[in-house]
Amino acid sequence: MTATAPRIRQLPLVRLLFVTAALLCGLFGTLSGTASAHAALTASDPKDGAVVDVAPKDVTLTFSEQIAMGDDSIRVLDPSSKRVDVAKMRDLSGGGTVRYAVGLKPGLPDGTYTVAWQAVSADSHPVSGAFTFSVGAPSKTTATVPDQEAGGGAVGLLYDTVRYLSYAGFVLLVGGAAFILACWQRGASVRPLQRLVVGGWVTLTASTLVLLLLRTPYTGSGKLGDAFDLGGLADVLDTKTGAALVSRLLLLGAAALFIAVLFGAYAKRVAETGSGARAGAEADDGDGEGPGGAGSEAEKAKADLTFGLGLGGTVVAAGIAGTWALSEHASTGIQTGLAMPLDVLHLLAVAAWLGGLVSLLTALHRTPDIERAAVRRFSRIAFISVVVLAVTGLYQAWRQVGSWSALTDTSYGQLLLAKVALIAVLLGAAWFSRRWTGLLGERTTAGTEAGAEAEAGEAEAVEVGAGDGAGADAGPERAAQLARQRTALATARKKRDRDADTERSGLRRSVLVEACVALVVLAVTTALTGTEPGRTQEKEAGRPGSEAAAPAPARPVSLTEPFDTGGAKGKGTVRLTLDPARSGSNVMHLWIDDPAGKPMDVPEVKVAYTLKSEQIGPLPVVPERLAPGHWSAGSVQVPMPGDWHLQVTVRTSDIDQTTIEKNVKIG
Repeated sequence: MTATAPRIRQLPLVRLLFVTAALLCGLFGTLSGTASAHAALTASDPKDGAVVDVAPKDVTLTFSEQIAMGDDSIRVLDPSSKRVDVAKMRDLSGGGTVRYAVGLKPGLPDGTYTVAWQAVSADSHPVSGAFTFSVGAPSKTTATVPDQEAGGGAVGLLYDTVRYLSYAGFVLLVGGAAFILACWQRGASVRPLQRLVVGGWVTLTASTLVLLLLRTPYTGSGKLGDAFDLGGLADVLDTKTGAALVSRLLLLGAAALFIAVLFGAYAKRVAETGSGARAGAEADDGDGEGPGGAGSEAEKAKADLTFGLGLGGTVVAAGIAGTWALSEHASTGIQTGLAMPLDVLHLLAVAAWLGGLVSLLTALHRTPDIERAAVRRFSRIAFISVVVLAVTGLYQAWRQVGSWSALTDTSYGQLLLAKVALIAVLLGAAWFSRRWTGLLGERTTAGTEAGAEAEAGEAEAVEVGAGDGAGADAGPERAAQLARQRTALATARKKRDRDADTERSGLRRSVLVEACVALVVLAVTTALTGTEPGRTQEKEAGRPGSEAAAPAPARPVSLTEPFDTGGAKGKGTVRLTLDPARSGSNVMHLWIDDPAGKPMDVPEVKVAYTLKSEQIGPLPVVPERLAPGHWSAGSVQVPMPGDWHLQVTVRTSDIDQTTIEKNVKIG
């Protein structure tokens, strides 16, 4: 009965962590739909929505930053959805410009052509898009492009979840090992901490392997079955992200060796040093060759091993952190030479703080005899980590956001504000933990002698019980029974000490709150790494450093304008409607009435749309006559929203015509 009591006390912690994990799954379900990449299409030739007289020889795309594209990354489809691109894609990049081109079949007929493209940006995230251009005049088209955004859907959600697990594994692995070496060396022999660090290594290793397999469907087809495509895997290994993931696996091999030494030779050395110190205190005779001298040598050997593990572990941890810095946001944009090492420092500080926090929580719940000095050492390390996070985080925020307006007007800025708010909550909980730590020190100092006397009395009682049962008739079963009694007695003592120490219980509760908030902070951080930076979002909006204009709501356009061609029967009224008046296909109706309001037939009516801000058009529309005074066009292609300049030309005779001009908002 006594041995099971501590497990019952663990249930609130387990429930709270599971609830937090469930909330994080919901958070990822929301964020995965808004995550986007860094690179963007900045120009094309022909332009989006352009109408050209002669079919071009090739299509050229220009991007905002370096991308990775394959031979099949650009597809050009004719109105019947057949491919008209030929040969391999050509890389025309140079002089700071990222440009790719694909050739077209000669002699393309008139009509509307669709260009669909897909690539992987320099920060490892997939991007895709499509646009149209027309030869001669716009036409109906049956060409279809995937509705799902690149990197979205079930594969995108799975990929984002595994990315979160990889960050969590890194935090537990690095933070747990750092907590043991820098704060509580005796923890190298504590099983719960061993399981925590090894679990972090297993999680990071497994998630890295899964990410490597998911890269093909994540950046390409979007089909989960393609994860086992060996050809796609070979292509992934040739990319920057693939090389980073493979490097991470190699570094995790070195981390496995580090863990083996930490929980093997180092744990044994710490245990020997502790027992040697106790023996030296009891039997020190002042002789340098006695137990005191041996203890000094053991301490020196332990210090050397601690230094070696600390140095080697730091190198391996920095290398693993570098695999993120070299393949994500820090490797693109401005000042990459400074951004990447600061990103490594940022990740190491996160691991030292949050991973150490989880390690402290584990020690407080499972090994309540952790020393006051260990808690205070972690408190100092956490403070240093927070300072490093503040400095590197401010730099990253400036580099990725770029302006005050981007903090509220872009998804990246909004996530960043949410992260700052969560960190403020985390620091508030940390303040309470520091208060409990101070009280814990006073309580431990005051109760040390009483606790030692109680422990000695219980140990003596166990020995007496063992002596009473140790006779000639005592066998292995009796020895095993006595061993179980000793274990139960030790467990009961630890549980009693933990429940009786209100300061230690308060510290456990505040640290538990910190750990739960830290899980959410890590989720938001993962979402940030998959979201297009605010600086780039503003550039795509067309007005860097300023508030992006919100598109007008889509609603039908209706206008009525009088006209006068100057000839006989040259006066009348034009009525025009465009429905639904948004980018894509629209239906246009046009009526002409005479001054009496009756339908009026004219020899010719022409309409043209021009988006002057983007230098698109004029896009001609020749409506068909449906009835006297009524014309219609069933598929008016509007390539993008904006303030369009509408021109309606009415000819009432061979020489009399006029053009009505009006600005309309299509959004």
